[in-house]
Amino acid sequence: MLFARSVLFVLTGLVLAGCMRSGPVFDANFTARDKQQLANPPYQQAWIPPAYRRQIVDYHRKETPGSILVDTDARYVYYVLPQGKAVRYGAIVGENGQAWSGLATVGRKEEWPGWTPTEGEKRRLGPLPNYVEGGASNPMGARALYLYADGKDTLYRIHGTNQPG
Repeated sequence: MLFARSVLFVLTGLVLAGCMRSGPVFDANFTARDKQQLANPPYQQAWIPPAYRRQIVDYHRKETPGSILVDTDARYVYYVLPQGKAVRYGAIVGENGQAWSGLATVGRKEEWPGWTPTEGEKRRLGPLPNYVEGGASNPMGARALYLYADGKDTLYRIHGTNQPG
């Protein structure tokens, strides 16, 4: 149960969700570092279409409560709840993420993860630094789940953005 709550907390801070407000949105679970990082965000707030905001939905698949499902085609992440419900979050799926499917476990959780752009990202997105320190300027956002399969890092992540809304 504690693990499920931890995953839900991480996902809540991770994915595009919630209501849009002007200025940072503070949550009772935010750490002092979260509040400091988000106090003066270095970006303009994005508008999230209602279909991609966090919401509780009916869920009739076979995954057990506490599971996370990434639907790459529909662009949603589901956190499975008991009694046929799930928390659904809108998602953006990278090109390589669309090619992989399978089962993975959360092998590591990171607060304010750093980002090392791949060579492919540098080609697609233009000049990028070799490494971006974790923080409000980092597109990875405040939390990341690192996915492992057969005890090895898949190099796939479920992460937020630098926009807490």
